Amino acid sequence: MRKLIKSLIAAVVVALSMTGAWADEVDDLVAQMTLAEKIGQMTQAERSAATPNDVATFFLGSILSGGGSSPADGSVAGWAAMHDAYQQAALSTRLGIPILYGIDAVHGHNNVVGATIFPHNIGLGATRDRELIEEIGRITALEVSATGLEWTFAPAVSVARDQRWGRTYESFGEDPALQNLLTARYLSGLQGSTMGGEHLIACAKHYVGDGGTANGTDQGNTILDETALRQIHMQGFIQAVSQNVGTVMPSYSSWNGDKMHGNGYLITTVLKGELGFDGFVISDWNAIDQLPGSYYDQVVASVNAGIDMFMEPYRYGQFIATLTEAVNNGDVSMNRIDDAVIRILRVKFASGVMDSPYADQDLVTGGLVGSAAHRAVAREAVRKSAVLLKNDGVLPLDKNANIYLAGKGADSIGYQMGGWSIGWQGTTDPNATPGATIREALEHAVAATSGTLTYNRDGYGVSGDVAVVVVAEEPYAEFYGDNLNGLSIDPTELDVLNRVLNAGLPTVVVMLSGRPLFVSDEIDKWDAFVAAWLPGTEGDGLADVLFGDYDFTGKLPMTWPRDASQVPLNVGDEPYDPLFPYGYGLRLRSGGTSFVVY
Repeated sequence: MRKLIKSLIAAVVVALSMTGAWADEVDDLVAQMTLAEKIGQMTQAERSAATPNDVATFFLGSILSGGGSSPADGSVAGWAAMHDAYQQAALSTRLGIPILYGIDAVHGHNNVVGATIFPHNIGLGATRDRELIEEIGRITALEVSATGLEWTFAPAVSVARDQRWGRTYESFGEDPALQNLLTARYLSGLQGSTMGGEHLIACAKHYVGDGGTANGTDQGNTILDETALRQIHMQGFIQAVSQNVGTVMPSYSSWNGDKMHGNGYLITTVLKGELGFDGFVISDWNAIDQLPGSYYDQVVASVNAGIDMFMEPYRYGQFIATLTEAVNNGDVSMNRIDDAVIRILRVKFASGVMDSPYADQDLVTGGLVGSAAHRAVAREAVRKSAVLLKNDGVLPLDKNANIYLAGKGADSIGYQMGGWSIGWQGTTDPNATPGATIREALEHAVAATSGTLTYNRDGYGVSGDVAVVVVAEEPYAEFYGDNLNGLSIDPTELDVLNRVLNAGLPTVVVMLSGRPLFVSDEIDKWDAFVAAWLPGTEGDGLADVLFGDYDFTGKLPMTWPRDASQVPLNVGDEPYDPLFPYGYGLRLRSGGTSFVVY
């Protein structure tokens, strides 16, 4: 009955801000709460460091799984059971306020073996397909909900302005027009109209300017005047607030030398005041550590700047004690505490967790995670995200040809997924989770024909009619992916490629990467070049376009520079003479070029 009521009122609720809705219920709860209960609501702990008993003892408002943090039983039922154990502990407290369980489901439910893993955001930016992005959000929400969890730390609405940045692939692209095009629809898929039922609480991150740091240094300093900051880096957050996003996460980075986690002007005055954001602000992992002063100073500064919930994964007890001391000392007002708690409770009511705190067993047992229907959408996303950058007549491949395949990325789900996949830094495990590798996809395509596929990882024994070489970046996440010393293809990858090229076959190069890599010195030797980004689990989508069952439609979401001397280079810069411009993408059918600046 509750689900029916929710569906009947959904059209009304979406038109409301959260400020007025549930106001009486929230006020009633806050009036009953002790300081300990309030500060507990402002605290988020990591599952590996906090037991259900800790949730009850500290009145914790939230639990999270960081990258790779999974229960011993990693099945769908195992995740749901873990969630419900924490939820039961929260409900056992005096006021019985449920927790929110958060996770980085940034390209599907990527911590869970067997989930559908979609292309990373840079690939989604290449699609320019709003309807597809909304469906990806909906499916992600459904698979996360099937494990009982309520909250994803996604989407990243960063604008990546320097490909040396290790988080480039988490961005839709270099032009804020892409964030304007895609953010609201992605959020519509993730949150639905109510954030409840089969939908999630979403989180727009990382506020604001993390993609614009000097030299592309993760957690570095974005040096811009306010007008440029707003025009380039604020647009995705404006779209997110307009879509009633439930939470916003500040960036580790600084703006003109000031760390975002202590920037009261941008968090409180601009985000909450000017933009009208009425959800809550969640800190990043231990991010307040980067503020100046003692831990006490860091807690005071960040709370007063407007952060409402604190991701203090391991020292949540110290955080609670420190904030309690700050309130008792008068360094943090009760008004600020109450404002934070009101915002958190509003989101809890909006999400439906107050009424339906436990995992929905119909979803848990429904066979939704990694279902064939979901994988079909991921396959569509793969083929729409691939960008054809060169074709001297070798594509489409003939299914009746004898095809030679090489490269470590050609038969590895790990390389296809990239970072934030099963583990925080990703994995090179070729069988990390179910899916179709590029090798398997090509085998599927030629299975019913007279064609053959021969694979050698290292490029030896070349024979056949045509060669395909898959060049792959090593998986990485965050600052581990920063690359300030050039973004050339790895020498060992070039060795494999050159062995194949020396055999004289027409050669197609497929690149798995989270950003453009320098190819100017090599590309003249190649007959075709495809930027496949980090496509996820469904390699069959690449076979769809390589064989011409579908045409290439992807367009570059980032400028492709000629060499390191041009980095950073973004559309609109002068001079602008890249190897391939922003918006570039070839087609098979027409043989022409699409160049669209948006």
